[in-house]
Amino acid sequence: MEKHTENQKTNPTMRRDFLKATTLLGLGTIAAGTVMGHAVTSQSPEKGDGKGTILNQKRRLGSKMNPLVVSAIQLGCMGMHTGRGIHPDHKSMVKLIREAAERGCDFFDTAEVYGPYVNEELVGEALAPIRNQVAISTKFGFKIGGTGGLDSSPENIRKVVDQSLKRLRTDRIDLFYQHRVDPNMPVEDVAGTVKDLIKAGKVLHFGLSEVKAETIRRAHAVCPVTAVQSEYSFMTRLPEDFIFSTLQELEIGFVAYSPLCRGLLGGNLTEYSDLNTNDIRGAWPRFQPQAIKSNIRIVEALNEFGKTRGMTSSQICLSWMLSKYPFIVPLPGTTKLSHLEEDLRAADFTLTQAEINEIESKIEKIGVVGDRYDALQQSRVEY
Repeated sequence: MEKHTENQKTNPTMRRDFLKATTLLGLGTIAAGTVMGHAVTSQSPEKGDGKGTILNQKRRLGSKMNPLVVSAIQLGCMGMHTGRGIHPDHKSMVKLIREAAERGCDFFDTAEVYGPYVNEELVGEALAPIRNQVAISTKFGFKIGGTGGLDSSPENIRKVVDQSLKRLRTDRIDLFYQHRVDPNMPVEDVAGTVKDLIKAGKVLHFGLSEVKAETIRRAHAVCPVTAVQSEYSFMTRLPEDFIFSTLQELEIGFVAYSPLCRGLLGGNLTEYSDLNTNDIRGAWPRFQPQAIKSNIRIVEALNEFGKTRGMTSSQICLSWMLSKYPFIVPLPGTTKLSHLEEDLRAADFTLTQAEINEIESKIEKIGVVGDRYDALQQSRVEY
């Protein structure tokens, strides 16, 4: 099971009370077409040019004063180059990114460390013809080469932004995240540096990743934080305990990476999957053969839940968080067009409060086997 690395003082709002209050409020306002001030449009599924269902929902990240309005689902591009065994060829991934845009996804995520560098180049090439119609998020904060590690010094941030702009073939970055907190650099200095980049027009919005509530507040006091990106899924629900109430209070959006638990909840893994050949998941407890064998019971519960609803396990995972929380944008990644279309269609479903309670109860009874990260990766997240 997941272990909490901080006590509940980090967020005095207990999850059960929080879920009840926010779920009811979120569902009630979704039906009205706006969600707690977070811009959301919901229309009937459309067909266009043989592209199938078009994603037409929008969500607002950040405050009403300076919002980043994007598609309700973002496409993660990391797996096109990093951490997933054999990677597809460059041309096919350019095509996939453009296919996503044609289907209504206008929000794409990358980072300098993915590849490194080549993932930003891919995203830049794919989106250059439609740059003014989409938003791009990328990240800084890792030392690349040598001994690695973290580096969020002002000098490195300024260097990274200029290099990322070139690779992305753009004059601004819509959302610039600190990839991981650097223990040697006060977050106030990080926020101040990004604030200067915003003033210079190189960055439009500031983001943080895998941070606790205190860090969010300290950074936000210097430079408004538009979004926090962290892992979140049926198997990793710690953000509910540690940061969600803070995000709501400060009008900060949440981008949920690995909403399908790195493919496991989409039914794409078995205990016999090869996760040791150029695949970062192979080193993590949750993805050891015996853990996968046990965790597949969650996929089975999702499939059973979806049978009478016409939903796949992936769509349930994404619709669950979209239905519960108006400030969330799920961030699934894929290299396959069929999976992309499946994920984008998740926005067409809305789960009721009763359905949310039902599936959460089933999964909680099953339980999760294995921590999400190894010791090194866990040391780089704040909860």
